[in-house]
Amino acid sequence: MWITSGISLWAAKSAKIRRESAGVLVFALAVLSACTPEPVAVVDVVPVRNPTALVASQADASLGRISGRWIVVESSRFVAGAPIVIGQGAVQFPKGAAVSLTDMGRGRFVAGPDEVWVHWLDADARTAAIGDPHGGWFAVIDRTGAPRERLHAARDILEWYGYDLARRL
Repeated sequence: MWITSGISLWAAKSAKIRRESAGVLVFALAVLSACTPEPVAVVDVVPVRNPTALVASQADASLGRISGRWIVVESSRFVAGAPIVIGQGAVQFPKGAAVSLTDMGRGRFVAGPDEVWVHWLDADARTAAIGDPHGGWFAVIDRTGAPRERLHAARDILEWYGYDLARRL
């Protein structure tokens, strides 16, 4: 009988210790959680171009070939029909101030703080597929705004370079 009562006494003390330990553990967790900083929401802009896709520019797309007035046909940044004017040393994007334009060669330009690559320019310099090689935006531009079959070529090039054309405005 003494063994049975000893076991029940041990079980009762063990249960009391577990309850007290659980209370201490809950208190410790509450104190620790109060010390941790609030989680910060990660705001990440998803690029319109797959960064794992290869990307290139058209080597013969010089400033002389792309200078002049263009009309946006499709873009992830500008509305269709908006004008883009490229001149010597400057570019005027829709609804923005003119920014400096530097020809880096091989169809690559710096417009203000941003890179702009000419991914494709047809032989007669009537239609172009341009964009930010880092995936910020893309555009199909045309001298008349009606590129006809050249629109398919420009789309194919942009898709090949990983741009998500479904994200056009």
